[in-house]
Formats: sequence, structure tokens, C-alpha cells
Amino acid sequence: MSARESNNRYVEPGWFTTHVFNQLVHLLTRAGISVWGSRILWVRGRTSGEWRSTPVNLLSYNGQQYLVAPRGVTQWVRNLRAAGNGELRVGSKVHAFDADELDDAEKIEVLRAYLKRWKMEVGIFFNGVSATSPKADLEKIAPNHPVFRLTFT
Repeated sequence: MSARESNNRYVEPGWFTTHVFNQLVHLLTRAGISVWGSRILWVRGRTSGEWRSTPVNLLSYNGQQYLVAPRGVTQWVRNLRAAGNGELRVGSKVHAFDADELDDAEKIEVLRAYLKRWKMEVGIFFNGVSATSPKADLEKIAPNHPVFRLTFT
């Protein structure tokens, strides 16, 4: 059984994150103001087929683009796994993409880059692991954080 089948870790956001922080980031990003790389992810629901949206951080690393799920197996992760594609938006700019989920071994340096960029915002979800932690520590947490490589179409 692969990590993506066996690990369903999810850290639910608190009231402030849901009702204030995410809403503010969503509004600013929709207005065309990217907050530290923020985008609005649009992906079809795996059951309803309706478009769903949520703010995410787009990571550029080694010439590639990635989405990392710091909270674990969220609804957007489940939907993206099922759909295999989606859209990222900033203001009126829409970028369609296909997504490939990375295996745990492929995630290590992407997670390191993600933590280097957003540790202040999401570090609490990585159990004390940081961008400067040893590889072994990153390997331990890798199954908890789905990572998708994006190919823009």
C-alpha cells in the first residue's frame, strides 16, 4: 500500500484561519494581489463534479511548479487526486494544469524548499521539522504532506 493510500492525516484549520486569514488571502488573490505566491486553486469535486476553490501557495523550485499540502490530506488534495488537473488563478489570469503526485522519496527537497519559503506560515504543521533539518527528519514527515508537480497546459 502506498503512502497516499494509507496516510489520511489532516489538520483541521481553526476558526481564525477559516473565517479571517483564508478569506483575506482569497479576496486579495482574486483581486490580483498574490500574497507570498498565493493562488486560488480551482478543482472539480470528486463526487459532485462542481468546481471548488481554495487559496494555496504555489512553489517554484528548480524550474518546476508544485503544490504542497501542509495540513495533509485535505479536500482539495482528494479532489485533485481524483481529477488530475485544475486551474490556478490570480485576479483574471487563469492557468490550467495537469498534476502528478510525487512519491515520498521525491518530496524531500521540495518540502525543504517549501519550508524555507513558508515556515513562518505553515511550520506548525510539520512537527518541528524545518528547512535546515536533516534529510531523515524530512523523510519521516513526507508521508503526511501530499505534493503535486504541475504541468501547465
